[in-house]
Amino acid sequence: MTLKDLFIGDSKRYKYGEMCRMSVPWRKTNAKLNFYSKDEDIPYLMAILMGLQHCFAMVGGLITPPLVIFKFTVCGFPFCPSLEQYAVSASLIVSGICSIINVAKLPIPFTNKIFGRQLYLGSGLLSVMGTSFTFLPVFEQAINQMKQSGYGGEEAYGAMLGTSMVCSLLELALSLMPIQRLKKLFPPLVTAITVMLIGVSLIGTGMKYWGGGVVCAEMGWQTHKSITEYDPALSFGPPFPTCTNGETSLTYGAAPYIGLGFSVLCFLVAIELFGSVFMKNCNVVLALLFGYMVAGVSNYEGLNYVNFDNLELAEPVTFLWVETFPISFYGPAVVPLLIAYFVTTVETIGDLTATCEASELPIEGEEYESSLQGGLTADAINSILSSLMTSPPNTTFSQNNGVIGITKCASRRAGFACGVWLILLGVFSKVAGIISSIPDCVIGGMTIFLFANVLASGVNLSRNVDLNSRRNKFILAMSLAVGVGVTVWPYAFLDMRNSPYTAAFWTCSDCSETMKGVRNGVSIFLSTGYCVGTAIAVLLNMILPVDADIAYAKDLGLGGEIDEDETEKYRTSSSVDDGNDTSVLQAEGADEQAIGQVLDKDVDVKNDVEEEVA
Repeated sequence: MTLKDLFIGDSKRYKYGEMCRMSVPWRKTNAKLNFYSKDEDIPYLMAILMGLQHCFAMVGGLITPPLVIFKFTVCGFPFCPSLEQYAVSASLIVSGICSIINVAKLPIPFTNKIFGRQLYLGSGLLSVMGTSFTFLPVFEQAINQMKQSGYGGEEAYGAMLGTSMVCSLLELALSLMPIQRLKKLFPPLVTAITVMLIGVSLIGTGMKYWGGGVVCAEMGWQTHKSITEYDPALSFGPPFPTCTNGETSLTYGAAPYIGLGFSVLCFLVAIELFGSVFMKNCNVVLALLFGYMVAGVSNYEGLNYVNFDNLELAEPVTFLWVETFPISFYGPAVVPLLIAYFVTTVETIGDLTATCEASELPIEGEEYESSLQGGLTADAINSILSSLMTSPPNTTFSQNNGVIGITKCASRRAGFACGVWLILLGVFSKVAGIISSIPDCVIGGMTIFLFANVLASGVNLSRNVDLNSRRNKFILAMSLAVGVGVTVWPYAFLDMRNSPYTAAFWTCSDCSETMKGVRNGVSIFLSTGYCVGTAIAVLLNMILPVDADIAYAKDLGLGGEIDEDETEKYRTSSSVDDGNDTSVLQAEGADEQAIGQVLDKDVDVKNDVEEEVA
């Protein structure tokens, strides 16, 4: 093999030009892309470019959770740029390390003797890992409650890291269970509801960003006309209802802030119309940089929207543990975190299945199940490692499956390259300096689109659910009613900012410390939409009976001869999720005797109909 083959490869096999060719709107193309399989040793240049695409596809999602947690929860007003920059850098470095572990699929020693089968750490697929959105609402609410109880911001964050490590043992235990049993515990209906509620919760946060910032959005009540006119001299302490973006300080929802966020959304549309394959895979980060550029060259009455002090203050390089946080345990966050790990378990199964499909690999059999087991184990172990490395829990990133689908590159070499790129971006802390200097309104334009993709993923999961079923629609409606309700207005159970133990549901201002802890746990659970919504969905899915079969007049002989098509409709009218269809039994690995029982039942139904007609 020559150096050219090693680094560039055969020009007929590896077409670099196709990646950069711009799209022409409203025109179809007959161009074809080569497919690169999971174990194909693609040349290093192709691996570097493909890895960079995966890196850019996930950077927007990676930086958001630590930025939100530190800027508006750990620090709040006044903000702490140095901690924000460290959190972003740590998130990038940890995600790179965890991605490399997941792609490698390392065999775990002695598991053959202990469990009777070989277990792995990592999926062995082009499946990258990053800081999970699933844990963001729990971290935000738990840290806010701890701060109201007297914790410092960094102390509260350390407590969440320690609690997260303990709770991740649940996913480790689940990874050892048979995959089919996990799928029964979390059918598509429950999974779809959970992911949709996560998306709804996050979109609300994105909208607060877009208008100027989370804190000023929540303090906007201070500008209400009934307050300002009642006593014009009345003043409040920080945090204030004005949003600071660079040198500007405007009320939440000011037109300049909305316009800057909107520029990001407009550029996303332009990329979809005209962008190349490379640009479409990096659309979120490119749109964010475009909005950053627009903010950088514009101003409001001579005041800049971008404060470059953060960039100038950032060190040239950084690494993990430059900042540390005291690890401890916070009991009230346990139940929400356990639900979050249940959710990520289901999400990981779906993500890895989608990765196998995009990589043109089978989604059944021993290799598939070992990839799922290794991926779930990597989720749990990497979440422990990420907490030890001062970053929130890491899970698989689903948006990168779209990169595989568009580029047709499933080679693991691209996954290793992506991990290296992420580590490099994190080490060079000027990158974090740039990110921390982006105005909140610009980040809002990016995050509201990014978070909406989570909601869209939940809607996409619902395609596997029979929504003609009364039972399924009831579960969906009840779960969304409560989950979306508390997401839109969490203060039925949650204390307002800077007002601890005042929620009328359970004030508890004079409770003991133990009862305050119990009360805080209940408050976090009931005010986190996807937690309470998922619990309702799981409970109803367990206790509600299956739908009754539907009898038609023709089937009962009241309208003439039996219509075979109607009889078939009668036979298959039960919900897919009820598990009464033989194809579902086969998909879930049911034995032939169980399938035979269902077929016998179907024959009996048809015979009963014929006897009624006779």
